[in-house]
Amino acid sequence: MRCRNCGTEIADKALICFRCGTATTEAKYKPAAPRRASSGLLLASLVVLVLSLAAAVAIQFTASGEMVRLAVWAAPIIAAVRVIIVFVARRKRSRLK
Repeated sequence: MRCRNCGTEIADKALICFRCGTATTEAKYKPAAPRRASSGLLLASLVVLVLSLAAAVAIQFTASGEMVRLAVWAAPIIAAVRVIIVFVARRKRSRLK
């Protein structure tokens, strides 16, 4: 028998070609499909974003200093950036599949 990939003469009962490693028959079992990542990380990031926004708004109206008011908005901005990064990474992974 000849290898269907490289054409090397191989034994009739061979399972793979000794030269290139190509299987001589189709696989009986297919590998399991990769599991989709759960949306838990995205959901958790959205919850953190909403809570951060609520806290920022609450502190905005109760804080007395201008610097405090500006610093309060750092957490919601960071949370929003995290949500965007998670969303973009998930889209890239789904396109690669």
